[in-house]
Order: sequence, then structure tokens, then C-alpha cells
Amino acid sequence: MEKKRVAPVKQVVLFAIFNYLGTAIGVISTLFIYPKDKELLGTIRYIDNLSQLLCPIMVLGASQALIKFYPALDERHQKQLFNYSIVSVLITGLVTFLGLTLYANLSDNPYVNLAYYAFPIAIALAFVELFKKQLQDLQRIAVPSLFEKIIPKVVLPAVFLFVLYQGVSYDNAIWLYIFGFVFIALFTGVYLFKYYKPGLNYRFKTLFGEISRKDYFRYSLYALAGSLGSLLAFRIDGLIIPNYISIAANGTFSIGSILASTLQIPAVGMFALYAPIISTYLKDHNLKELDVKYKEIARLLFFIGAVLYGCIFLGIEDLFRLMPDYNKLKDSIPIVEILGFSVLINMATGFNSEIITYSKYYRFNLIAVALLIVLTISLNILLLEAGYGIIGVAWASFISMTVFNISKLVFIYKKFGLLPFDGKFFKMGFIFLLAGFALHILPQLGSHLFTLVYKTGVYIGITVFAVYKLRLVYQLNVWVEQALKKFGFVK
Repeated sequence: MEKKRVAPVKQVVLFAIFNYLGTAIGVISTLFIYPKDKELLGTIRYIDNLSQLLCPIMVLGASQALIKFYPALDERHQKQLFNYSIVSVLITGLVTFLGLTLYANLSDNPYVNLAYYAFPIAIALAFVELFKKQLQDLQRIAVPSLFEKIIPKVVLPAVFLFVLYQGVSYDNAIWLYIFGFVFIALFTGVYLFKYYKPGLNYRFKTLFGEISRKDYFRYSLYALAGSLGSLLAFRIDGLIIPNYISIAANGTFSIGSILASTLQIPAVGMFALYAPIISTYLKDHNLKELDVKYKEIARLLFFIGAVLYGCIFLGIEDLFRLMPDYNKLKDSIPIVEILGFSVLINMATGFNSEIITYSKYYRFNLIAVALLIVLTISLNILLLEAGYGIIGVAWASFISMTVFNISKLVFIYKKFGLLPFDGKFFKMGFIFLLAGFALHILPQLGSHLFTLVYKTGVYIGITVFAVYKLRLVYQLNVWVEQALKKFGFVK
């Protein structure tokens, strides 16, 4: 009998701890360091966006294919598939570099030379993505997240400090930033090969005797199109803003985006760990268990996201007022609020993308992503030309992502009869909405610090207590009761 796969709680917890540690470093840097040179921040964000768009081209869907085809292969052929993925990344990386060089020689884009900085980051990220997918199957995502989330968060502020106080040039500082990603790829590879020995079998004829070469490449190309389209839609703001406004405005938007992205850390860990499990459920047509996990994880992520977003919404103005660079930070407040709410919606709808990606309906991702790209680009241009600036860019992202998530919800319901929502979900929504509104209209205290503490503290206390007492999130009750037993409050 096949062993039932369950995502290990320890890995989720460690993943979240490492991510929040990296986030804490990032938030401190965002509040105290990055505003001092928004032009450098905007430049690095532009390079990051380019590298994120180049990365899926180099991966060519190989990482998603590992998860998709693993359940159908024995151990020997799984190792062959992993080796084939490495060769694929090397070849596509070379082709991408040649194409990038040709584009750079023909383009008159003033920022085109930044693509040469983006390429080494992209190739490092491609291998990190491949290694991480293999580690997902091994249910070991915590340590790689330590490398991936901590190193860039340490290197980037160091880059700023070198530029600000040591007079290091932008070029040398950016190369230091690039080396950080190279180290991530090396460390992740060493960690993977400590637990996984794929061998040196590069004769792939037997592999494609087990799985159809046509099916593999068709799935990989669809996965590439989906990944590339999603990244284009999510990263297009960082490429549009410098051309429509300025590189400094890109830095301002980046500050808001960084802070808003802190909400999604638990979701990233959950989605990563559950991807192989979802793939197995779909292969076995086990929709009953899939439905249970779909609703369970959606409620948990909505609970976590709503608690965090409520704290941001109620406390961000007072928090920024305590900062020495308030005047440089205040323009990012509406960006944080708008993008943060978009992240909350994405968390609340559960692992939609994973269900579609690992099912036979994976082609729908192309339709959904195409819709996302058209909406994102058209809304960005429309709102920027109407004079709404970076707030317009944030609203364009929010509207596009909401429509994107709704389209996936409708599709999954039609094909599988599944929804992530139930009565408990909507009860939670009412609790968070009521608590947030009540605390928002309460008066300010004389101190920004006291206002921040009392509003966020009361909000957390009310919402967590209500959700716990009404038993709306199973995992919360388990965690609270374990804590109570540990400290001797209950037997």
C-alpha cells in the first residue's frame, strides 16, 4: 500500500521562521536604509524583475515537470528525470544568453545594459528553483529557505551601506548583490545532494520509454508559458514605472511591495509543501481528501493573512510616524494597503494554481495568465496616463489579481466541484471586518507608539480569541491547546 503523504508541520514552522527572519531584516532595511537611496533601490528592483522574467525561460517548465511526472515513475527514472532537468537548464541558459546579447545590441532601451546584471542572477535562480522542487518531494524546504530568504536580505542592505558610507560604485555594489545569488545556488545544491544522490545516468532513452516525450515537452511548454506570464503580470510594474515615471518612483513602489509581500510567507510554505501531495491526490482521483485540504488550508491562510493585514492597516501610519525617514516612506503607505489586500485575497483562495497546474487541465493556466497579462498591462497604461502614478499601478495590480483568482475559482468549481469556502470561512470574514472597522474608528492616543500597540494588540486579541472559541480554524485550536498544556493551564 502506498504510504499516505502528509506535509510535516516542523518543515512549515521552520520555513515560516526563516522567512520571517529574512522579512524582519528586509523590513528594517526598508524602513531605515533603502529610503536613503531610492535610485539604487529602483535600479536593483529593475534588475530583479528582469532576472525573474529570464529565470522561467531557463527552467523551461522542468521544475514543475518534476512534481507532475514523479508519481508515475520509479526511483531510478525519477533520478533520470532530475538529471535531464539539469541538462535542460544548462542548454536553455546558453540559448537565453545568446538571445539576450542579440537583443542588447539591437535595442535602444536606456536600461538594456542592466540585463547583463540580470542574467547571472537568473541562471542562479533557475538552479535554485530546480533544486527546491526536488527538495519539495523530499519534504525538506526549511533549510533552503534559510539560504534563499536570509542571504539576499543581508547582502542588499550591505550593498546600500557600502554605497552610502564607503563610496562604492553602483556597478561594484550590484556585482556584490549578484554573488549573493550565486552562493544561494551553491549552498542549496550542496544541501540537496547531501540527501539525494541522482548519480550520473544521462542516458535518457529509457526515461522517455516510461513517460511520453511529447507529453513531457507539451507540459513543460505550458508550464513555461504559465510561469512566464504570471511573472510578467506580477513584475510588469517594476519595468513600466521607470519608463513612465522615474527609477526613484520604482524605489518608492518597491518599498510598499516589499512590506506587502510579508503577508504571503505562510502561503508560500504551505503551497510548496502541498504541491507533491496535491499532485498525488489528482493522480489517484482522490477529490474527497483534496476538498478537505483545500478548505482547511484556505481557512488557515485566510486567518493568518487577515490578522497580519489588519495589523498593517491599523498600524502602518503610526509605525511610519515613528521612523526618522517618514517623509520618504509615507508615499508607500497606500501601496502597502492596496497590494497587501491583494495578497490577502490570494491567500484566502487557497492553492488554486497548484490544483490546475498538476491536473489534466493545466492548459487553462495559459488562458488565466493571458487574461492577467492583458488586464495588468492595459490597466497600468490606462491609470498611468490618467495621472494616478504609482497608486494607479497598485490598483491595476489589485484588480488584475482579483479577476485572476476569481477565474481560477470558477474553473476549479466547474471541473472538480470544489470551492475553498464554507460557512466557517465567512464567519471569520465577518469577525475580521467588524473588529477592523471598530478599531479603525477608535480615537488616536497622544503617542503614535501607544496607538500602534493598543490598536494592533486589541485587534489580534479579539480576532484570535473569537476564532479560537468558535473553532473556525482547526490548526489554531490544536496550537493553542498544545500551548496551554505545555504551560500547565490545562491537563
